[in-house]
Amino acid sequence: MKEEMRYLLIANALEQQIRNDVLKIGDKLPSIRTVKREYGVSMNTVTRAFFELERKGFIASRPQSGFYVAGHAKSRLAVPRISNPTSPSHPEQAENLISKVYQSLNDTTITRFSIGVPANELLPIAKLNKSLMQATRTLDGSGTAYEEIQGNFKLRRHIARWSFTWGGMLTAEDLVTTAGAMNALSYCMMALTQRGDTIAVESPVYFGILQLAKSLGLEVLEIPTHPITGIELDALRKALPRIKLCLVVSNFNNPLGSCMPEANKQELVNMLAEYEIPLIEDDLYGDVYFGDNRPKPCKAFDKRGLVLWCGSVSKTLAPGYRVGWVAPGKYKEQIVRLKLLHAVSSTTLTQEVIGDFLENGRYETHLRKMRRTLHANSLHFTRAIHDYFPEDTRVSRPQGGFVLWVELNPSIDTALLYDQAMHRRISIAPGRMFTLQNQFNNCMRLSYGLLWSDELDKKLKMLGSIVQKMIS
Repeated sequence: MKEEMRYLLIANALEQQIRNDVLKIGDKLPSIRTVKREYGVSMNTVTRAFFELERKGFIASRPQSGFYVAGHAKSRLAVPRISNPTSPSHPEQAENLISKVYQSLNDTTITRFSIGVPANELLPIAKLNKSLMQATRTLDGSGTAYEEIQGNFKLRRHIARWSFTWGGMLTAEDLVTTAGAMNALSYCMMALTQRGDTIAVESPVYFGILQLAKSLGLEVLEIPTHPITGIELDALRKALPRIKLCLVVSNFNNPLGSCMPEANKQELVNMLAEYEIPLIEDDLYGDVYFGDNRPKPCKAFDKRGLVLWCGSVSKTLAPGYRVGWVAPGKYKEQIVRLKLLHAVSSTTLTQEVIGDFLENGRYETHLRKMRRTLHANSLHFTRAIHDYFPEDTRVSRPQGGFVLWVELNPSIDTALLYDQAMHRRISIAPGRMFTLQNQFNNCMRLSYGLLWSDELDKKLKMLGSIVQKMIS
């Protein structure tokens, strides 16, 4: 048989197994070497077969792990619709939901699909503890002394070095450390706005950003957002004369999971620069990518210092350490002054530990393992939603991050779904939490940052059953 026919034979055989659910979404394919041995063909032939399946969307490659089933024609759920925020603001509805979802945060009997952080099992806790002990031995005063106002120098130096992964040209002097990413966003908003100013954000957007903006007396303009490519630039362009600043979660937006293409990021930076409008960029999830390369942040295209790039290890390494940072560009002086007024200094021990993790390569080693786990989780969740939820369910296709955005039948109110799910000890994040407007009532955010298990599969099946009953 000719080489051309051999690779198609392999591709068709695997495709048929995927279509017949012999191989399910999230399953790992046999290795290229295994298929080579079974079919008696060359490595190149098997590679061509896998690439053909990847081109058709049946499988996805995961760096340093292999190929996994990503879907098949009959099981492809539609993606959520582009948002269209037009209704009046009702912030109290979101606030009530947020309080309800988070009031039982420490109840370990609840399966928390609602919390967008990694499970403890995914974190290198023992290694962090070892680094913490080392820091107490090496730091002056065992870490009890004040840090310099910009933050731990080792940490800032290695964040600057780490920016090389996305083409950044930062130095330690360009960075200011903060108590997590939300603290960085808070300093940025306070430095750049006054009460009554209007800021533009994606819609939906992380509820913490909305609550922060309202607490500062700001008006929030929610911009239509695509579930794959992010904020709609044409809609934003029309709003530019009205806004004081723009804030985006450019890579793997929470809750949509969208990732702006590089061309869109560059266009966004240039568009805002024409009006001298600053861009606050929350790049909290950029390191948790499932592809071959880290997506660039908007900061990579900033030539005038108008992009304030914010980051943290709260979603990748140590949520409770509250270690974040901002590269504030031309606004550095204002940010440093605010930090001095509000915090005086930084937490010495935790910043030293994270700096050490970045310095010796342990961070990248940890991230490679976490990315593989989260990518597999996202596929398992998608398969479960396909199997257990109504046919008209729509689900996002994140290529990184921790969360799925699920759009249900318009008759479903996910605030009521939350109440019913909690009777089964299941917690979700209703879509209404992620907007100040009366929208996304039939949507929810699910976190796949938990360790996948048969028990999680059962919980998703329960959740799907509740949705089915609510429709019928």
